[in-house]
Amino acid sequence: DKWVEPFIDTSAWEHFDLSCNARDDTQDKVLHDAVASGAKIGAIFKEPTITPTADQVKQFGLKKAWGSPNGAMRRGWQGITISRDTIHIPGIKLGFDRPVFFERHAVGGEYGAGWQSVGKGRVLTTFFPEDVKQPPSIIDGREVNDSENAVVVYDNPLDNVEDLAHIFFTRCLEANIVPYVVTKKTVFKWQEGFWQKMKKVFDADYKEKYLAAGLLKGTGNDLMHLISDAATMQIIRWTGGGFGMACHNYDGDMLTDEVAQVHRSPGFITSNLIGKSDDGTLIKEFEASHGTVADLWHAHQRGEETSMNPLGMVVALLGAMDHAAALKPANQAEIERFTGHCKEAMYAAFREGRGTRDLCGPTGYTTEQFVDSVAADLKRRMESGECSTVYVPPPSQEQVPSRKLEDGYEDVDEEAMKKFFDKYDTDLNGAISFEEFVDMT
Repeated sequence: DKWVEPFIDTSAWEHFDLSCNARDDTQDKVLHDAVASGAKIGAIFKEPTITPTADQVKQFGLKKAWGSPNGAMRRGWQGITISRDTIHIPGIKLGFDRPVFFERHAVGGEYGAGWQSVGKGRVLTTFFPEDVKQPPSIIDGREVNDSENAVVVYDNPLDNVEDLAHIFFTRCLEANIVPYVVTKKTVFKWQEGFWQKMKKVFDADYKEKYLAAGLLKGTGNDLMHLISDAATMQIIRWTGGGFGMACHNYDGDMLTDEVAQVHRSPGFITSNLIGKSDDGTLIKEFEASHGTVADLWHAHQRGEETSMNPLGMVVALLGAMDHAAALKPANQAEIERFTGHCKEAMYAAFREGRGTRDLCGPTGYTTEQFVDSVAADLKRRMESGECSTVYVPPPSQEQVPSRKLEDGYEDVDEEAMKKFFDKYDTDLNGAISFEEFVDMT
């Protein structure tokens, strides 16, 4: 109402209510309609949704526990990858210094697994070719000897990995960052195909471009493969950023959670599903990678003051608007002028102490104050008639928010920390010298 409507005609936007009750009331027709509309339009902004627990089914009076809408969206939009990238506010150090990109294969793996709990016996996994004239083949046969066993079956589709590769290598090259492919193929031999397809595309279409850009100097002048265990450790070490990783569905889910922790919180990570229409046009769905922030919503309902940081959702909305404009470029310049100004107005609020309390501390703004403050700045920027420019801070002015503002700090025992500090502050001067540091380490 305060940021978009005053400047952008949204009358053609289509809206779908994917709340649990709306899905329940329509027998999930609203989800199917949303997926069909997204396939037609090609640019989607999705707010956080919940997958109801058994308790929530009772609380909301639902007929059943409706599943996550994400699976239907990935199938309906022929999902290729989920791009999860770090968000950076110029002038504020969050975690990684430079961008970190992730491509998480959007299909396959444990998320589509079939399973059953069984007792002692034998399990036979059989493949029946589409051509019924071809004989079936046994993929695996084994005995299960425990009184209780979970038998799980899943597959990793590989036909769209080449599309994922083109998306990943193009994005990394444009951002001037180093690409890596992550698998556990040394142990999970079935993951070899993912690596081989990624490497084939890289060698054919991108290797010379990366060499010319000087991006492979630290990787032996070639695309490097990382075992997922090594990737886990490097994410913590490579806080300078400037790298991208492409991986299977489950690995991508776990590793991007780690990226989010290094980069302060999931609120500073994007989550964009990229699919493909039948004519080859890319369908892009943008959402925040965090959940529904139910605690803040409940506090708001109780009339309590909140300080909700909407950064992830706003970046997602602006991304969807930019992609929609690229698909129908008649008013692309106007849209991009707005999205640029909106982003810069929001970033400026955080730099100038007008941000929410997760970054600006106790003096930070409430949710409503933040919205109004950004709205006023955005209005001034739009009325200037100028295009937006990205703020480039002098290195000496970069701000580092206190870690005390991060989620979970209330669980830290400061008294125990003080005792630990005093143990090594041997001269009790309130600082640890290098000699004391050597003793400590």
